[in-house]
Amino acid sequence: MRIGALVKSFIIFFIIALFLGKILPEQMVLAKHLPLSQHSISLTDRYENHYVNNVFRENILLTIAYMMGSVRKASDIDWQSINKPNHLSFILKPGEVFAFHDDVLSTYRDKKIITTNAHFVGSEGFLSDGYLYGDGVCHLASLMYWAAKDAGLKTLAPVNHSFANIPGISSEYGVSIFSPSQQQNLYIENNFDEPVVFVFSYNNDLLSLTISKSE
Repeated sequence: MRIGALVKSFIIFFIIALFLGKILPEQMVLAKHLPLSQHSISLTDRYENHYVNNVFRENILLTIAYMMGSVRKASDIDWQSINKPNHLSFILKPGEVFAFHDDVLSTYRDKKIITTNAHFVGSEGFLSDGYLYGDGVCHLASLMYWAAKDAGLKTLAPVNHSFANIPGISSEYGVSIFSPSQQQNLYIENNFDEPVVFVFSYNNDLLSLTISKSE
C-alpha cells in the first residue's frame, strides 16, 4: 500500500469518525501516529481443511495473547475471550528489536529484545493439527515481516517458508518459525528515531496489522 494513499485515506476516515462520534480506541491510538504500513489476512483461509484451519487460527490468536501478556501460561487461556474481536498493540522503541521467540542470533543479544513470550508447544496450550504443535504461527510471523518491511523497518528472516504456501502473503515474505532455533526466527529492529507502534486488529475473522511511528 502506498504511504501517501494510506495517510490520505486514514485522515479522511478519522474526520468522518470524529464527525459521527464513533472513534474507536485503536483509531485514537493511530491518530497520534503516522501510519507506515497496513496489511491483513483472513483467518478463514489459512488451510483448506476446516479442522486444520481452526488450529491455525487458534494458534495465531494465542500467540498474540502471549505477546500482549493477557496469557502467560496455559492455565490463563480462555478461548472464548481470545476469539473475541480485539485491538491490541505494543511499542518498539528506537534501537529495540522484536524477535518472534527468545532463541536469538548473537547479533541481537546486546539489544533490548521484545518477543511473543511463547515457544509454541503443547505445555503452553498451543494446539496440534496432528503434525506438530503451534502450526500456523508462521502465518503470523509472515504478516509481521511483510508489514515491517513495507514500513521501512530493519528486518531479518533467515529461513523462508518455501516448503508451504501461506495464503494471502507473497512467498517472498514467508517466514519459517521454530523454537528453539536462531535461524527459524523473525527479527524486526526499530531503526527510526521515534517509537514504532504495532496495532493488531481482529474482527470478523480478519486479522490486520498497522505499523505507525510518532510524527
